Amino acid sequence: MPAPSPAAIEMIKRLVAFDTTSRDSNLPLIHYVRDYLASLGVESRLVYDASGTKANLFATLGPADKPGIMLSGHTDVVPIDGQDWSSDPFAVIERDGRLYGRGTCDMKSFVAVALALAPRFLAARLSTPIHFAFSYDEEVGCLGVRRLIDDLAARNLRPLACIVGEPTEMKVIRAHKGKLSIRAHVRGRECHSSLAPRGVNAVQYAAEAIAYLNRMGRRLAADGPFDLEFDIPFTTVHTGIIHGGTALNIVPKDCRFDFEFRHLPGVDPRALFAEVRDFVDKELAPAMQRVHPDAGFSWQEISGFPGLATSEDAEIAVLAKAASGENSTGKVAFGCEAGLFEQAGIPTIICGPGNIDQAHKPDEFIALDQVARCEAFLLRLVERLAARA
Repeated sequence: MPAPSPAAIEMIKRLVAFDTTSRDSNLPLIHYVRDYLASLGVESRLVYDASGTKANLFATLGPADKPGIMLSGHTDVVPIDGQDWSSDPFAVIERDGRLYGRGTCDMKSFVAVALALAPRFLAARLSTPIHFAFSYDEEVGCLGVRRLIDDLAARNLRPLACIVGEPTEMKVIRAHKGKLSIRAHVRGRECHSSLAPRGVNAVQYAAEAIAYLNRMGRRLAADGPFDLEFDIPFTTVHTGIIHGGTALNIVPKDCRFDFEFRHLPGVDPRALFAEVRDFVDKELAPAMQRVHPDAGFSWQEISGFPGLATSEDAEIAVLAKAASGENSTGKVAFGCEAGLFEQAGIPTIICGPGNIDQAHKPDEFIALDQVARCEAFLLRLVERLAARA
């Protein structure tokens, strides 16, 4: 595999240098991309969040009056807080055939390669255009892209298909799991721990609900449904955060815990959530309210996105396989924006450089050969689009 182009490496360095941690604005990066594309004669449309401090970018290279192939990526990255990096996370270091920096793998390298190749795309004079769709807040629940999708619908613009460049080692992925995450608030009744039966222990009732979630997870692992093409071939249930109590000698009045379902396409996560609520309503809440009528559970949906399930013979899957040189497609457990695009009626696959195992870690990196493979993939894609003219 040839080395990646200097233009791609330089663009990766430029994009990584913008600290676009999800809690912060991504506008400096978005404005840089807008201005770069403007220098090539390409107009960008920015779709802002409610605060005006973040934006999606959508641009079309080629005829603006036709639907095309959308290259999609998120611009935000996860925090570096508490991570032990051996170099500045926002200054790309090249070492041992790798580029180190926050977002090199997830997923600024794909965005950078697409941008670096923009002059080549324009020179190809495509009759089927290439769309760029770069979003914010993917890492905190695929939030930003929803506004972009709504804006496309409002303008009656539906791309022919979409390629999301999440790290797949340039393998063509046609399915991913969906996610539903929930926060539970348990309201108890406070009292001295020596009088514990007169109180309602929010922590202990939360523990009973969490134990039920754990049993659900074991049941799904044992009984399915299964899809053996996924690396984790069943729906998973996970509790990740719990907070409650103030002192050992006080029966706690409050407890909160966060849990999630990572579900196979076709599995209804809200049916699973309803099962949990039914258990709480029938088994836990009555006992709590016999002690105090205001005790109980309340629920808040934190985030969620649908799974992706594109058919093996979908045109975008066939096109991506041809561009990648692959004869098959795969499925992954991690989720991304692809399912939302499919839900909006845009056939979508995932194919991007890097390995997801490197994402979110200190000393995140992407191998140079992955960058080169991504360049080759996108150039072959454009060749095939040009051949349609």
